[in-house]
Amino acid sequence: MSSSTLHGFLQTNLQDLKDQGLYNEIDPLQSANGPIIRIDGKELINLSSNNYLGLATDDRLKEVAKKAIDDWGVGAGAVRTINGTLAVHTKLEDTIATFKGTEAAIAYQSGFNCNMAAISAVMDKNDAILSDELNHASIIDGCRLSRATIIRYNHSDMEDLRTKAKEAKESGKYKKLMVITDGVFSMDGDIALLPEIVEIAEEFDLMVYVDDAHGSGVLGNGAGTVKHFGLQDKVDFQIGTLSKAIGVVGGYVAGKRELIDWLKVRSRPFLFSTAVTPADAVAATKAIELLMESTELHDKLWENGRYLKAGLKRLGFDIGQSETPITPCIIGDEMTTQQFSKRLYEEGVYAKSIVFPTVPKGTGRIRNMPTAAHTKEMLDQALAIYEKVGKELGILS
Repeated sequence: MSSSTLHGFLQTNLQDLKDQGLYNEIDPLQSANGPIIRIDGKELINLSSNNYLGLATDDRLKEVAKKAIDDWGVGAGAVRTINGTLAVHTKLEDTIATFKGTEAAIAYQSGFNCNMAAISAVMDKNDAILSDELNHASIIDGCRLSRATIIRYNHSDMEDLRTKAKEAKESGKYKKLMVITDGVFSMDGDIALLPEIVEIAEEFDLMVYVDDAHGSGVLGNGAGTVKHFGLQDKVDFQIGTLSKAIGVVGGYVAGKRELIDWLKVRSRPFLFSTAVTPADAVAATKAIELLMESTELHDKLWENGRYLKAGLKRLGFDIGQSETPITPCIIGDEMTTQQFSKRLYEEGVYAKSIVFPTVPKGTGRIRNMPTAAHTKEMLDQALAIYEKVGKELGILS
């Protein structure tokens, strides 16, 4: 017999989420996650994927992944520290380091794992972390796991960061100080003010930690936000994912050799979780090599991002202050946002609503992710549907 306490808790809280328009329905895809997807037999223009460069379905990656299975098997067979480190893992890490302009890199099973691993391996209860208030949930959880004091600063507010860094430094309470920021903020598409952050860090002796999940493959000709600003020698931790622009799965930390050596002996996801599969490692390596060889996909992504932004703005939608291809369409009310997404779906566009707690209450939005794989015809069709639904729901006059 199951617990009546658990049953009551789940029933009440699930219904509460549904009543507030905050319950997220998951839609299984019946196709690959490309620019056009199929759900329940219906074809839709896909504007919800983080597959920025279209590499998740790229034939070149599929080819090397298939061969890797024949050569190496379907799994690594162990954690990295026993005998789960295959030659394909070290090649991936060497390639990442070259790509990011660092001495070394370490690969993890996901981008989320990177933040759980790296923060807690370096910071502890005697330290303090200055964290942008809009940082990703994995950063927040990594900070909590470290048991360091967390000092939130207002989003991209350099005066607030400077004031709090000064207070933390002069308090004398902390052995180490770190500032953590996303490179690109995923809900609004704005870019961290890295030059200013680095300047403040140098003044108050802060370690600099940048999670570039949404910047790698997108900025710096693909190499990310840190490269975009030319700050490879000033940023201590470059965190990235292999599951967005790279198109595969996994994550990495890039930095000085001694940092990577430390993470290999003290970061728990590396020590206690089986390595990414050989096929994933080989495919991710191939994707990064393609980005280092050509900016074609990067350029196409930006071309499509600018095109969709201009179209939505011309129609009269609020697209916020995005500086990247991430294109929010801000609706506001949660229930209206959910309804908007539902109507887009019915008309042929898959663009998921983003509501509280992912974003603050009253700022619900549809987050659009144009990719390098979209054609202008697809985007024009999506814009026509946006216009129709916007007028129908009274968002456009």
